[in-house]
Order: sequence, then structure tokens, then C-alpha cells
Amino acid sequence: MTDDQTLTPVTVTLEAGPTGAGSIDDLELFYARRALDRFRTLLGRQGLLDLLAADIEEGNAFLRESARTSDGSFKAGTTVLATRGLSSGTFLAWMDEAFAGDESALLAAHPEHYVMGTDAIGARVVENIGPHVASFYMGGWGTDALGWAADADELLPESEFPRKMSSNLFLADGTVVGRSLIQFGDTADGFTAHLTVYFPVTCPDEVLDHHLRHYAVEFRNWIEAAAAARA
Repeated sequence: MTDDQTLTPVTVTLEAGPTGAGSIDDLELFYARRALDRFRTLLGRQGLLDLLAADIEEGNAFLRESARTSDGSFKAGTTVLATRGLSSGTFLAWMDEAFAGDESALLAAHPEHYVMGTDAIGARVVENIGPHVASFYMGGWGTDALGWAADADELLPESEFPRKMSSNLFLADGTVVGRSLIQFGDTADGFTAHLTVYFPVTCPDEVLDHHLRHYAVEFRNWIEAAAAARA
């Protein structure tokens, strides 16, 4: 065994060259986002749907079967994000505007966002659910009537988290394949977000864990976009 085949980890750091701050990882992320935006723009919504049609059919079949075998039972997981320098009211106002018609801002929040918008059925989302690409709808959003979420174990005190929204996640045929409960509470210097997702109990734990990561990425980026729009 030669010296360079030992178990010593290899590290590479950027010492000089480009102007501005940032690591090599930061540079790679910038270029990856730029390339992804180019392909999304060139393909367009229908082009993306056509490209992903087979994946969507397979992903929706997986979710439909998971819902059937779970017989209405769900398991939950929650991602918690702490934000400083922005109120929940300002963030949610930005979200309302984005969902009203700024699909590009919604898509930009995660590499695995493919379509976000409204059609005849409701608010449509095409994204990854774990390793599966799925096309589903969100419905019944509201802060006044939480519906099924009124008795959820994950429901937090109104006094601390007054801004709450819940929704079913359902396929075009009406099959409920998940649920979402998001709750926001202001703090002295910002806000805390509790983002809970529910999937059928027969879904692998990996699917649930991946969506908790998905939440972290998309909401972090949406919060940063809301802060940038405020400036």
C-alpha cells in the first residue's frame, strides 16, 4: 500500500482565484441552480410533464397502493426551522403572492420541484415524494377550519403558534395520499416554523425522512426569497 492509499481523508480548499466569498460547494450550487433553471425554462411546464409522464404514473401508483394498504392511517414527521430577521407574517404574505401566480419562485426553492400551479382540480404539485415523482393536489387550506388537523397530536398551542394551515394531499382521482400541517409562531427576533407531513403508514420510513429534508430545503429557500423581496 502506498502512502496516498492510507485512510487519511482528502480535502480540497479554495485558497485564491475567484473574487467574492464562498466555498467550492457554494460555487457548485450556483452553477447547478443556473443549469436547472435553464432546463426548466427551455422545457416549459408541458415539456416537463411530458418528460416525466412515466415517472409520475409509477409514483402515483406507489402512493395509491400505499394509501390502499394503510386504510386511512398515517404516520407523521416534523421539520422545525428557526428564522431570525423576518416575521412569519411577512413570510406568509410573500407565500400568498407566490402561490397566486409566481410559479418560478415556487419552483426555484427545490431542485425536485417540477410543476406548481392551479388547474381545474386545485393547487397542483409535481415533485419527488422520496425517490418517487408524483403529481398531487393540495386542498382545504385554511387557518379558520383545520378539519382533520384539529385533533392532530402535532397541533401546537394557539397562543404560541397562531398561524396554522392544514391540507390533504390527494391524487386526481381523489385518493388521499398524505396530509400537511404547517404552524408558525413569532419569536423575539423572527419566527419558528413547524412543518409536519403525513404519509400512509405502509410507506417506507425513508419516504417520510426524505420529505422532512425536502421541507428543510424548500422552506429555507422560500424564506430567503421572502427576505430578499422585502429589501
